[in-house]
Amino acid sequence: MTMVTVGLDIGTQSVKAIALNNADDKVLGRAQTFSGFDPVAAIQSVTEQVLKISGITQEDVAAVAVTGSSVELAPSNAVTVSMMSADAKAAITFFPKAQTIIDVGAEEARAVKCDERGVMTDFVVNERCAAGAGTFIEAMARALEIKMEDMGALSLKAERASSINASCVIFGESDVVSLIHKQEPKHEIARAVYDAMADRVSSMVHRLGLNPDFVLVGGVAKDVGFISSLKRKLVIDNILIPEFPEYAGALGAALIVAAKGRKP
Repeated sequence: MTMVTVGLDIGTQSVKAIALNNADDKVLGRAQTFSGFDPVAAIQSVTEQVLKISGITQEDVAAVAVTGSSVELAPSNAVTVSMMSADAKAAITFFPKAQTIIDVGAEEARAVKCDERGVMTDFVVNERCAAGAGTFIEAMARALEIKMEDMGALSLKAERASSINASCVIFGESDVVSLIHKQEPKHEIARAVYDAMADRVSSMVHRLGLNPDFVLVGGVAKDVGFISSLKRKLVIDNILIPEFPEYAGALGAALIVAAKGRKP
């Protein structure tokens, strides 16, 4: 029988799940769904999805590991893992020399420092406002009347960026509307959005300490516009990004709990 650990990352916008083979730490399957108005139902649904994708049943589940901003919604039998610890463990698994992990999701951004074992040693979290996270991009895309998925490629066409306020989504949106009325090109406004986000994230990294290798995870790690701006703000040429950056939290949580289960 294949015994697995299910890792869940329960966020405010979506729930991610992975099924981890306890024997070799191989990911058997991944699934994701929106939290919606009934996040508990979403957790149940995504768990069933990942088991089906992995070709296993509930009887094969040895443990459930949970991380994320809404861990209080986790099943009663789940083991909770801090988001920072999950990020660190996943990053060192992807990239053994990782020292600094930047996680930018829908509602929150955080920077984590880890040791060579993937144990979190320090962290900084941007909790003041969603202006440093994916929701900021979504709101600004609406203001620009373009699709969110087109923002990144559009921003790469700009050679300069206007200044916008990234201290709050509302202030940022007001600045974007003002720039639209001034007939600033959309690609320059798009770059301004990413530069403002990167400013906030890079300030967290500087407070934590600039220690390569840098690893970027979270859903925003798939956005070419943000990656480009972050490289400029950190003045670095390379940021390491795993194949499935949005599943880093779920994977890290599962790896930590599976390792505990193997201890005599």
